[in-house]
Amino acid sequence: MKINLKSGIDKLLFGMKQNDVTAVFGKPDKNYKDEDDNVIFVYNSHKIRLTFYEEEELKLGYLVASSNDLEVFGFKVIGRKIADVKKDFATKGITKYTQETFDTFENYFNEDNWFILQTEFDEVVKFEIGAIINEKDEFAWKFPVKK
Repeated sequence: MKINLKSGIDKLLFGMKQNDVTAVFGKPDKNYKDEDDNVIFVYNSHKIRLTFYEEEELKLGYLVASSNDLEVFGFKVIGRKIADVKKDFATKGITKYTQETFDTFENYFNEDNWFILQTEFDEVVKFEIGAIINEKDEFAWKFPVKK
């Protein structure tokens, strides 16, 4: 599945509604609300979790994925050493990260593209990506609004 920085993953685009997603991926394996009343869809076969923001008319705003076939710019992400992934990203001009550590996990957050590479034992285990917030402090939705 191709990660489209600032837009989403595969055919999933930020700004989609739940029915748009089910038209593409079918019914989720799990569907629940988090503590903020956001709707969460989980697709086991795709190893992906989707968050629809309650405060944004339940638009798709965040994705967490751990599938081995995830790729950015043709580079695989999951299961690789973080140093190698960062080296690949650097060839595309992505070099700035804020690093946080939690127990055995480390997160590498790139604010320009609003993604997190999560590692454990120096290997990327999860990729998180969120919708970009523009200069007007609003979400830059990528899915075309239906009239």
